[in-house]
Amino acid sequence: MEASAGLVAGSHNRNELVVIHNHEEPKPLKNLDGQFCEICGDQIGLTVDGDLFVACNECGFPVCRPCYEYERREGTQNCPQCKTRYKRLKGSPRVERDEDEEDIDDIEHEFNIEDEQNRQKQSAEAMLNGKMSYGRGPDDEDNPHFSLVHARSVSGEFPVGGYGHGEQGLSSSLHKRVHPYPASEAGSERWDDKKEAGWRERMDDWKLQQGNLGPEPDDDPEMGLIDEATQPLSRKVPIASSKINPYRMVIVARLLILAFFLRYRILNPVHDAIGLWLTSVICEIWFAISWILDQFPKWFPIDRETYLDRLSLRYEREGEPNLLAPADVFVSTVDPMKEPPLVTANTVLSILAMDYPVEKISCYVSDDGASMLTFESLSETAEFARKWVPFCKKFSIEPRAPEMYFTLKVDYLKDKVQPTFVKERRSMKREYEEFKVRINALVAKASKVPLEGWIMQDGTPWPGNNTKDHPGMIQVFLGHSGGHDVEGNELPRLVYVSREKRPGFQHHKKAGAMNALVRVSGVLTNAPFMLNLDCDHYVNNSKAVREAMCFLMDPQIGKKVCYVQFPQRFDGIDRHDRYANRNTVFFDINMKGLDGIQGPVYVGTGCVFRRQALYGYEPPKGPKRPKMVSCGCCPCFGSRRKNKYSKNDIAALGDGGEGEKENLMSQMNFEKKFGQSAIFVTSTLMEDGGVPPSSSPAALLKEAIHVISCGYEDKTEWGTELGWIYGSITEDILTGFKMHCRGWRSIYCMPKRAAFKGSAPINLSDRLNQVLRWALGSVEIFFSRHSPVWYGYKGAKLKWLERFAYANTTIYPFTSIPLLAYCILPAVCLLTDKFIMPPISTFASLFFIALFSSIIATGILELRWSGVSIEEWWRNEQFWVIGGISAHLFAVVQGLLKILAGIDTNFTVTSKAADDEDFGELYAFKWTTLLIPPTTVLIINLVGVVAGISDAINNGYQSWGPLFGKLFFSFWVIVHLYPFLKGLMGRQNRTPTIVVIWSVLLASIFSLLWVRIDPFVLKTKGPDPTMCGINC
Repeated sequence: MEASAGLVAGSHNRNELVVIHNHEEPKPLKNLDGQFCEICGDQIGLTVDGDLFVACNECGFPVCRPCYEYERREGTQNCPQCKTRYKRLKGSPRVERDEDEEDIDDIEHEFNIEDEQNRQKQSAEAMLNGKMSYGRGPDDEDNPHFSLVHARSVSGEFPVGGYGHGEQGLSSSLHKRVHPYPASEAGSERWDDKKEAGWRERMDDWKLQQGNLGPEPDDDPEMGLIDEATQPLSRKVPIASSKINPYRMVIVARLLILAFFLRYRILNPVHDAIGLWLTSVICEIWFAISWILDQFPKWFPIDRETYLDRLSLRYEREGEPNLLAPADVFVSTVDPMKEPPLVTANTVLSILAMDYPVEKISCYVSDDGASMLTFESLSETAEFARKWVPFCKKFSIEPRAPEMYFTLKVDYLKDKVQPTFVKERRSMKREYEEFKVRINALVAKASKVPLEGWIMQDGTPWPGNNTKDHPGMIQVFLGHSGGHDVEGNELPRLVYVSREKRPGFQHHKKAGAMNALVRVSGVLTNAPFMLNLDCDHYVNNSKAVREAMCFLMDPQIGKKVCYVQFPQRFDGIDRHDRYANRNTVFFDINMKGLDGIQGPVYVGTGCVFRRQALYGYEPPKGPKRPKMVSCGCCPCFGSRRKNKYSKNDIAALGDGGEGEKENLMSQMNFEKKFGQSAIFVTSTLMEDGGVPPSSSPAALLKEAIHVISCGYEDKTEWGTELGWIYGSITEDILTGFKMHCRGWRSIYCMPKRAAFKGSAPINLSDRLNQVLRWALGSVEIFFSRHSPVWYGYKGAKLKWLERFAYANTTIYPFTSIPLLAYCILPAVCLLTDKFIMPPISTFASLFFIALFSSIIATGILELRWSGVSIEEWWRNEQFWVIGGISAHLFAVVQGLLKILAGIDTNFTVTSKAADDEDFGELYAFKWTTLLIPPTTVLIINLVGVVAGISDAINNGYQSWGPLFGKLFFSFWVIVHLYPFLKGLMGRQNRTPTIVVIWSVLLASIFSLLWVRIDPFVLKTKGPDPTMCGINC
């Protein structure tokens, strides 16, 4: 073969040779030694007697035994060349019509037991020796007919790698395998090529099913790399059927048991306490609905695996340009006093040191507080990055946030072999400590604001002295000019952004800041993908972006993926996770379930977006099967369908699909959709990203300032259809919901090493305030036009189980009302000596036993397939009750006040500062009104337990039986509130006086009034003492 003939690629998974040419038809190779099957190209092999296998004795058409047996079993049973029916040969199983032949039966080989064992033994020995009884040939290394050339991907071939326009790479022709055609006798006709292609495809499928087309040892390592690069970049890992099937059966059984239980409860009222009974039944029905919305989206849980080596083989070949897609990283911060600059600096440093091509990473820091402290600390961070980034990449440091790396209590010498590591680490630690001192000095200086405002080093007043009235600011700290480390290597871009703010304009808090970053990055770098992080979430896994690219750049599934969500993991949480800060049940159970439907919800941080999805575009549509259209001649099949488009319309669409989006969008009002910026509008049409080469840096910066002006979004679709969606303080749920409604799907990526880690408010009051903010956002979404209950039905692109999950995220705060009532019911029952259920018969007790058994079984099986520990599950259950009767309840009240009366509530940012002492913040107590309802419920139930036991002691033995059910009910509430009680006590067992006073007062008043009024007990009629006297 000539050097320019093409590329010969061997596949590990298929026993084949593929030749790839440059825009040429495949040419057959020269004849190799030995006889080859004309159907599949494999070696024909020998018979059991050692002779060459001959399938057709009439024409001698070369066919191997697997093809011969396949044609006899599945095909026409005829020779492809002479059309003579194949006769049964020795060692072959019987098929239909064999009994019509008069040949001698081959009884001893009817089932091929010994021959099959011998064949498997010979096949295994051949595989160990690097040869098969059929395949490329006896000695591949002796064949001088293979040469490698670079091939350009052409239409109809599967590209091995490449991203974006102008990509070049190796291609693999998957439609046909090229094999030699053996010399045939004179006068014999060659088999038709078209028939041959269909035959080969059927044979390939059949051999794969039978296991005959297996892996083949490849002597050329380059061929193995080529084959590896064509493989998928990720795969689904379904939960084992032994774990998921019992789980599903228990769910169905629990649903049926719940239906029978509710039927029993409704048909058996308690007549002497009708109010208690009715309240409990209403609560139980609501709990059942809430359980259905939460449970069934977990019906299809899956895991996923990524293949980072295949990503590198496909897009990072030696000697060729790096084809990995660029990514813009967004970091948002507001108040440097509550979000310490050192925390933000560690996040930025971990981003700049990521294991990703530096020219393809740009970090944008949004300072929505226009703080000079943030600006100056970012300047210091950029200088320190020149030393930190090369140190991380030289020694493969993990994690790459210096504060977390230097405080790790692990063996940092593990897997380190460079002799200079210890010396350089010690030097870098000293450099970081000096950096911390400089940051601390800036923080101390910023604590005292001068009367005249801050002055920059050149004497110019800081533009952001008035945080509510200042111009937009952009500063490029690191870039192509001057952005190099101490070793002279280029650093990623680092850009400071503070959007313009003026009185009288609605700025939409974090969602508005994120949309400003989308527009700035679209003008300056315009990467096709964007990663957003909170300022306290650092990159814990330097390959996190690569993990996301295994999904977003996958040629099979990537185009329909709007974002890749990573789970949130946290540092600094106490070992027992008292207030369920890790939220493991949600991230390791619920999110896995959603990934098997249409994808996880967006949780606000640790998410890699596709820019086109944020711009409001719909996912690309796959080829649809054409619908059958009748000719109109028969009325039974309807009338002739008219053409929807005219000739002019068809001509306007252009020849190819590449310019379809431009032609379609050219008819829209760009200014109304994206705003009045020609450069930015142009960038929105560039699906693969990039900045026009004709644009100068000065012009781009000027346009970037324009797109972050406070009036830019007026009369546009920003916040309603584009970018982060406005209308709720939990903008993340709305943003992901809109994308899923357009037909996009999302991916949940859980690498073995956590991708990102952040800090969580481990203090009880801060935790409740955080939960209150989330719950209030859900209430706002429920009453908005984007409510999942009634939005997004047009087009039916949102799957029903996905809608269940979104509906549950907006409805769950309302569960606080029946939950609060249900937590008070045990105390009421104990104080009034009544109960919510009538005396239970033996048959009725089966409903309760079955219900509790199904609840326990569901939890156990859920923990079994998810890997969540029982302690984490129990902490989640406890905090569901604690948050439900406090933060969720306040969220419902405040949400109704905001909707009905227009009373808005301002929220403060949760503090990210850590206490110097380990878990010192855990025991700190901060007063908040959220503590009053749980404390009151706890005291009422304790009072009820004391009253119930006292009453049983006074009334004798017969009253202890009914008391046990009430005590169990009350203890259920107390056990769930136990972490809350520990939080109230604190380390020194001290509780603020105001909490004790309010709680005891409310509990006492409520108890006394309840005993006095006794509203749930029917009043019995008796004699009137005024009529007949006291002794009547």
